[in-house]
Amino acid sequence: MAPMALRPVQDGDLPLFFGWMSDPEATRVAAFTPKDPTDRAAFDAHWARIRAGSSGVVMRTVVADGVVVGHVGAYGDVGDRQVTYWIGRAHWGRGLATAALLAFLDETPTRPLHARAAADNLGSRRVLEKCGFVVTGTDRGFAQARDEEIDEVLVTLRA
Repeated sequence: MAPMALRPVQDGDLPLFFGWMSDPEATRVAAFTPKDPTDRAAFDAHWARIRAGSSGVVMRTVVADGVVVGHVGAYGDVGDRQVTYWIGRAHWGRGLATAALLAFLDETPTRPLHARAAADNLGSRRVLEKCGFVVTGTDRGFAQARDEEIDEVLVTLRA
């Protein structure tokens, strides 16, 4: 696997993030996306709030071999912190999501941490499992990217 590092999100990362969020195949796999992932104004407003730090969201850019390949972070209140990650589709299958999440977990001592994944998103479920998350439940939620309710898996990483 390529050398991987996390760093703060920079202005130049955002066009890449937007491109990945606008990828129909990637959003279908991820399932839980904004209502319109191609709405650049909404995307910019969302990232402006994240980068202002007032919402409690912590995000990092994932860099592999000097190339920005994704982002990883956490949001929510203590006791209900959720992790999130996105790797650009061109970089799937290289172990980068697992490496990025493990690195983020090393720098984020807060536990428990939670995550959700579409039940049929086996790649994301495997990443979470390899990072020590265990299934704690199931749910159904409306997936904007699929325009339907889908099954989801709830996972938790304890101390």
